[in-house]
Amino acid sequence: MEVERDITKEMEQTKIHHKKRQVMIFIIWMLLWEAGSESIQYSVLEETESGTLVANLTKDLGLRMGELAVRRARVVFKGNRQYLQFDPLTYDLLLNEKLDREELCGSTEPCVLPFQVLLENPLQFFQAALVVRDINDHAPEFPAREMLLKISEITTPGKLFPLKMAQDLDAGSNSLQSYIISSNPHFHVLTRNRKDGRKSPEMVLDKALDREEQPELRLTLTALDGGSPPRSGTTEIHILVLDINDNAPEFAQEFYEAQVSENSTLGSLVITLSATDLDSGSFGEVFYALFQVDDVNQPFEINPNTGEIRLRKTLDFEEIQSYHVDVEATDGGGLSEKCSLVIKVLDVNDNAPEVTVSSLISPIPENLPEIINFYTLVTEGALDRESRAEYNITITVTDMGTPRLKTEHNITVLVSDVNDNAPAFTQASYTLRVRENNSPALHIGTVSATDTDAGANAQVTYSLLPPADPHVPLASLVSINADNGHLFALRSLDYEALRAFEFRVGAADRGSPPLSSQALVRVLVEDDNDNAPFLLKATEPGLFGVWAHNGEVRTARPLSERDAARHRLLVLVKDNGEPPLSASVTLHVLLVDGFSQPHLPPPEAEAEAAAAAPADPLTVYLVVALASVSSLFLFSVLVFVAVRLCGRGGAARAGRCSVPEGPFPGHLVDVSGTGTLSHSYQYEVCLRGGTGTSEFKFLKPILPNFSPQATGKEMEENSTVRNSFLFS
Repeated sequence: MEVERDITKEMEQTKIHHKKRQVMIFIIWMLLWEAGSESIQYSVLEETESGTLVANLTKDLGLRMGELAVRRARVVFKGNRQYLQFDPLTYDLLLNEKLDREELCGSTEPCVLPFQVLLENPLQFFQAALVVRDINDHAPEFPAREMLLKISEITTPGKLFPLKMAQDLDAGSNSLQSYIISSNPHFHVLTRNRKDGRKSPEMVLDKALDREEQPELRLTLTALDGGSPPRSGTTEIHILVLDINDNAPEFAQEFYEAQVSENSTLGSLVITLSATDLDSGSFGEVFYALFQVDDVNQPFEINPNTGEIRLRKTLDFEEIQSYHVDVEATDGGGLSEKCSLVIKVLDVNDNAPEVTVSSLISPIPENLPEIINFYTLVTEGALDRESRAEYNITITVTDMGTPRLKTEHNITVLVSDVNDNAPAFTQASYTLRVRENNSPALHIGTVSATDTDAGANAQVTYSLLPPADPHVPLASLVSINADNGHLFALRSLDYEALRAFEFRVGAADRGSPPLSSQALVRVLVEDDNDNAPFLLKATEPGLFGVWAHNGEVRTARPLSERDAARHRLLVLVKDNGEPPLSASVTLHVLLVDGFSQPHLPPPEAEAEAAAAAPADPLTVYLVVALASVSSLFLFSVLVFVAVRLCGRGGAARAGRCSVPEGPFPGHLVDVSGTGTLSHSYQYEVCLRGGTGTSEFKFLKPILPNFSPQATGKEMEENSTVRNSFLFS
């Protein structure tokens, strides 16, 4: 029993030792990623085309032909961005993409991209690095096209004037190397190497200036790099010669240093600079300004009166560790002095550690020594964001010991959207109705489409598609709001000219590539009845009306005994032309109480009316003369007739007019509820000259019974009345 207990104890110690060894191997592998003992280094020029051969790894690593493919070699860079790839046939190391040294490393030189080569079965890795060499693809560039300098005419020769530096994104010999200035008798330029490695120009006064002789100068400053051939950039120096200001501001020192934490709040004071000027008055007033200002990247600002430099943008130590700032102090006379300020950014612990994970897709036996097992999470099929946009996955790791121990890890997987759904209209076709004579820009309807995608893939834009009929002027009829699908009539529509038209609208999303759909829109123009006749004037308003569709004149209410017997109606009809044209007709309506009575008043009433009217003397004379002549003529005719008929023994008798006996037709039209007269009323219509007879139906005229005593004038008047009133 004691021997078994010792053996068990020894096995447990061996097991614990084996686990510790695996953990140590994993830790050493992670540390070697950062440190790396020996590394292979390759170099490539920036802007080299992708697919260019970089190295033969089989030869460089001392491996057998085909061993890289068998052991499934992989290249792993930090940040999971693959700058290199293997040739699938030869496993030579090729460039995966064009590299831009300035984008990858900025001003850092050399530009080194470390990577690892991982091999399986057995697990093995090699440290390597890719050096991106610079080419002269950038020219020096000044921050401004013009520099303004104000120099006193009493400035002595030998005075130095610092100028704004040019910037060149290239590195090494391709970076900025020197400055030259256009030929002139007063200045030459020097190239000074700064402590930060940059080169700045300084202009030296060779000959004293005379404002009265030459108040200003314009010189050209050129910056040259070391490329072959060299590239250059220029700026113009505008020099104003100032009069009698013999003291320039002076800083206490030429170089200042300051420190600021990267988590400092905006507006925090960084440093206060001070310069003094021995002059008095405006020449002794000093104003401060940042000399070389980049408004986009400059995180500092200076108070022009106090010289306080404060923070205006958030700092990030991991991005930039220090700033070089030039400060200029200028007095009221235009003289200036400059100093340099280095502001160092202090790091704070504001970034969590990052872990770079690389996976080897291969089953590994569990009994192989010094092997770390990797697992991958894969999808079983295609995902659909519209069905499910998020998955919460719990990974559980369980050992086979007794009791079993497990560890759980939660992973949230978000499904990103792709543009796989086209916009869909709520209807396949739309029918819109708009009444004619509408006002321009009238909203006549809305089309709507929805897209089940997300973000820009779901943003719908509407448009009018070209009509199938090229004769339909769609662009002048309707327009559509591209954002909400509102449709507007661009001009007034006319039912008589265009009763209906149709067109198609499109809805497209803003995905890449965009997807779209269409819908048919029919527009029906409704008649506004604007050409119908209407009753312009009536003797008794409200008694009669005109039907808009057929022009029939009908009663608007039942008639009564209190209504007048005679009515005069004026009916007008006009079109919508430009200018509008119209026509009118006058209708005379006579109301009678049944057709058994004559249409006109009896002769007695006519005689009484004539007798009641005052007689005109001239009319009386004419009537008497006419009666005398007529009587004489009638007498002569009677004598002649009597002589001729004397032998025949026939006596002439005078005839009498009479109205035919018999019932009057009673088949009048009666439409209940439509405004037509009832059976107890009849009416007549009188037409005046110019009115056609094809639109009316005439029956027999009803002749009144005249007495023999009626005068000729009465006969004529009654005949006129008889011919003017007809029944329709």
